Amino acid sequence: MTSSIDKSLKDLPLLDLLSNNLMDGVYLIDPASSNILWVNRAGYEALQMQEEELLHHSVLSLQKDVIGIQQWHSIAEVIRQNKQFTFIGRHMRKDGTELPVEVNTSVFTHDGCEFFLSIARDISRRREQEAEVQGREEQIWLALNSCTDGLWDWDISSGHVYFSPQLKRMLGYGPDEMKPVVDTWKNNVFEEDQPMVLQALEEHIQGKRDRYEAVYRMRNRNGHMIWVHDLGSVSLRTSEGEPIRVTGMVKDITDYKQQEFKLQELAAYDELTKLRNRRECTRIFDKQLNFAQRNDQPLSLCFFDFDYFKSINDQYGHMAGDYVLKETAKFLTENLRVSDYLFRWGGEEFILISANTTRQEMQVLAENLRAKLANLLLDYDGQSIHVTGSFGIASYPQHGESQSELILAADSALYQAKSDGRNCVRLFQQ
Repeated sequence: MTSSIDKSLKDLPLLDLLSNNLMDGVYLIDPASSNILWVNRAGYEALQMQEEELLHHSVLSLQKDVIGIQQWHSIAEVIRQNKQFTFIGRHMRKDGTELPVEVNTSVFTHDGCEFFLSIARDISRRREQEAEVQGREEQIWLALNSCTDGLWDWDISSGHVYFSPQLKRMLGYGPDEMKPVVDTWKNNVFEEDQPMVLQALEEHIQGKRDRYEAVYRMRNRNGHMIWVHDLGSVSLRTSEGEPIRVTGMVKDITDYKQQEFKLQELAAYDELTKLRNRRECTRIFDKQLNFAQRNDQPLSLCFFDFDYFKSINDQYGHMAGDYVLKETAKFLTENLRVSDYLFRWGGEEFILISANTTRQEMQVLAENLRAKLANLLLDYDGQSIHVTGSFGIASYPQHGESQSELILAADSALYQAKSDGRNCVRLFQQ
């Protein structure tokens, strides 16, 4: 195959003469390997290389936003099907800096060999000009679009969803791909995470949450998993107050989550509160739920956090916030039964798991904890700090038969407690 390609290249007359007078970079690419077979002067000079240097590279080594041979094969198939493909990405110069480019690729066959012909245009100046002509609102949007991993804008009435080029690039797609509908996003969310994500979004639209926020897993074009932090809110309403537009941003937190998992594996206990951590909660929850299912016993879960905890940090400082978390964790533990499990879920959020406990019994236990917490005064550096908590309860089997279903139900009940004024206990309502 290599000899056939070399012969084909020699048979292309006037290629150097024509292409070397173009201002755009022109690349001839082997579709199978993504290797660069030929490049014009503008192409290698833009990347601060000599021609011979660049011919030792491939799309995978030069294009920062094409990762792995599987993603390349997927893109190559789209090029073959559509005969043309546009990709907004970043080329790597020899000195390590990035060159923003718009790449248009077409496919052709010569002398029995298939080739991709890519024309890469430097869009640095275009981006500067776009920023100059935009009004203040557009400039803010453009800045957000550039400094975040992705933006989305959902018109609820029409169902149309705008996905920013950065979001598409994060998932391995070109700017002309990803159908602008909700299902395009939904189908990339891991099935196990979809109920939690959709519930959070729906509760925000219904006014039960101040904003939509979710951390979940998505599949990129290769099918590989990435972790994202998705944050949004209703940005436009009708005169009657009905939401008609939701806007948000997505950040790739895969590296952060991987580091978090490594740290979680080092210990089963939270360093500050000395309670079992979230990883241990997942493990013990599974064990207790399996036991309840095998023995036909009830199991109850209570999801709770402290009300207006941020105000403690703001008023007294973060050291005071840590002190409150540590002392209240100790206080709550002293007021639980030996058979109960208390975990620090994260931040000021806690989970209580009680085996062989009905929802009525859990309500009594949670109300007892709430009342004692409300009467607790903590002395910090000569100042008295008062805290209250909101509690949400869910029980097996009435509110779910899996760990994820029960946590979703308890989380929803917790938000109901907050909506009802905080410092109260609420049972999940179907």
